Amino acid sequence: MEFLQENLIYLIPVLGVVGIIIMAIKSAWVSKQDPGDENMQRLSGYIADGAMAFLKAEWKILGYFSAIAAILLAYSGTLVETSSWVIAVSFLIGAFTSALAGYIGMNIATKSNVRTTQAARTNLAKALQVSFTGGSVMGIGVAGLAVLGLGSLFIVFYQMYVVNVNGNVNGIEMVKALEVLAGFSLGAESIALFARVGGGIYTKAADVGADLVGKVEAGIPEDDVRNPATIADNVGDNVGDVAGMGADLFGSYVATILATMILGREIVSVDNFGGIAPILLPMLIAGIGLILSIVACSFVKIKKETDSVQNALNLGNWSSIILTAIVSFFAVQWMLPEEMMIRGFEFTKMDVFYSIAVGLVVGALMSIITEYYTAMGKRPVMSIIKQSSTGHATNIISGLSVGMESTVLPILVLAGGIYGSFYFAGFYGVAIAAAGMMATTAMQLSIDAFGPIADNAGGIAEMSGLPPEVRERTDNLDAVGNTTAATGKGFAIASAALTSLALFAAFVGVAGINAIDIYKADVLAGLFVGGMIPFIFSALCISAVGRAAMDMVNEVRRQFHEIPGIMEYKAKPEYEKCVAISTEASIREMMLPGAIALIVPIIIGFTFGPEVLGGLLAGVTVSGVLMGMFQSNAGGAWDNAKKSFEKGVEINGEMFFKKSEPHKASVTGDTVGDPFKDTSGPSMNILIKLMSIVSLIIAPHISTGSGHTGGEMDVKRDIKTITVDSAGTPFVDTISNKIDTIAR
Repeated sequence: MEFLQENLIYLIPVLGVVGIIIMAIKSAWVSKQDPGDENMQRLSGYIADGAMAFLKAEWKILGYFSAIAAILLAYSGTLVETSSWVIAVSFLIGAFTSALAGYIGMNIATKSNVRTTQAARTNLAKALQVSFTGGSVMGIGVAGLAVLGLGSLFIVFYQMYVVNVNGNVNGIEMVKALEVLAGFSLGAESIALFARVGGGIYTKAADVGADLVGKVEAGIPEDDVRNPATIADNVGDNVGDVAGMGADLFGSYVATILATMILGREIVSVDNFGGIAPILLPMLIAGIGLILSIVACSFVKIKKETDSVQNALNLGNWSSIILTAIVSFFAVQWMLPEEMMIRGFEFTKMDVFYSIAVGLVVGALMSIITEYYTAMGKRPVMSIIKQSSTGHATNIISGLSVGMESTVLPILVLAGGIYGSFYFAGFYGVAIAAAGMMATTAMQLSIDAFGPIADNAGGIAEMSGLPPEVRERTDNLDAVGNTTAATGKGFAIASAALTSLALFAAFVGVAGINAIDIYKADVLAGLFVGGMIPFIFSALCISAVGRAAMDMVNEVRRQFHEIPGIMEYKAKPEYEKCVAISTEASIREMMLPGAIALIVPIIIGFTFGPEVLGGLLAGVTVSGVLMGMFQSNAGGAWDNAKKSFEKGVEINGEMFFKKSEPHKASVTGDTVGDPFKDTSGPSMNILIKLMSIVSLIIAPHISTGSGHTGGEMDVKRDIKTITVDSAGTPFVDTISNKIDTIAR
């Protein structure tokens, strides 16, 4: 046990390495599966080539952005004592790792799709095994990279800034180490935003074009080989729902752990880890969650065609949550002292565990509620189906109302989670609750990523002309995938809200302010401006999809008109032109929304000061969470309403199927919901976290020199300076009553 105490800081990146090794083993297994006949492999090759072409174009632009941002960060790091030019290196590592996480997911997805199609020719159980294993490569890889990256960089910066040549550990220097480490999170979130927005524009432009012209006008299936946009549509599933989601949750994972570490720095405690147990705890929980998610992945399996795929996924999800809760209890008992304090708030180690439990419960409830509002056969989706019978307009009205209604229960759960976790352990409780929720990211992302793989598998089955039972099996997986994608987005948005609150609390401390006073006119103005930003951000994303979709629709119509023989299978559509339209549009259109998230906090902070910037962040967080939930859930419900018609639904005693008038209305609803659920909606969680991280990075530059950093907290941090004797025993004069006496 003593060995673990002395070397825990080195154990954390080792857990990340274990995750990456498991990822490599699973990836090799997927690659060995049968990829099907030559035609299936050719179609899969088109999809893989298109996805890689997009990533190369995106990486070129993001490379320029990263270089410029790194130069600015390096310069800014020399201007204040609590930062360093090394933050630029940290930023570049975060950006590279985030892009790598997206590439890993996209690469395995383009291998898994055709192998899932081939497996579906055998049975549903085999198809689930291949598709979920492909998804777990992404989930485990993303979590493994995050734990390895954060753990390794913390060791480097800890040795660089905190431990001096005499072996002494200084609590004040931890500020600089974590400020530099924040660059890693900024790099990850920056790439995630552009990847998510760009990928979302790509996939929805292609999807809308394929739907409106292929399904509605030409009357052919979405994934029919005659549809010129079908390859671009399948490419979009990978660059948006896989690579974009991978970078997204990588950024969320890192930001959550970092926020908890920053607040852990403020905790006054005596422990057996040199006074840094509250800082190490979130990283350890992340590593534990990674390993336990790997274990839980083995529970996701079915035996018969009639077994529920959703139940199998739920078993894996719940197993990871319960196992993480159990092991976290022992980790907290082992690491933390009996009593601690943050900003005058006293709490115990059991209070910390209760906060972790609150986070896990909030994550589970968010998944359950989101599943209810988006799953086939549930009341919300059935209401959209019913109202589709009276036309396109009533379908849209119903979908919008479902999306708005779906914000009520999640917000109440989230509010309860914030109140409960703060009640137990103050702002550290809120942050560690978010870390607890994100601990199962490997499982959550595995479940989420399997959906696009199944969607692609269905497309390949349709284009290859395989027997109907094959498409029926892939559609079964895809329908569940739509629900898991929606629950994954709900999970990400909820974690973003908790993380942003933790980052907000850290910002308040670093910026030297005591409170955000909305009685001040400028602060109230900042609050309103912040509330507006998610709306203009969504408008830019949705209009970008609309413009790109118009180009796609016109191109598909042109090919149907000018290339004779497409409908008779006598001529091959020009797939590459549709791929090029989506690629160029997504790269062009992603820049302005991304610039808003990065530039607005800088302008507001340096022009009006930290308190107004705090008001802006509050407005962005509340508005962004609501917008994200509304759009993601409405889009998911519309999508599964459409898929219900493809299976056949009963409305007022009459059965309706594909190509019926209610089905056409549901296609329109799904088309409206596409940019909601796959572009603007899921981008909200990145938007609010990225603006919070940018604000945290610039906080030392706009600090008022008062508040937590200038008053009581400075006294506490000075007292928290730790010295270590030759035996390695820390001497820390941090008894709560003494601190309060000195502070007063």
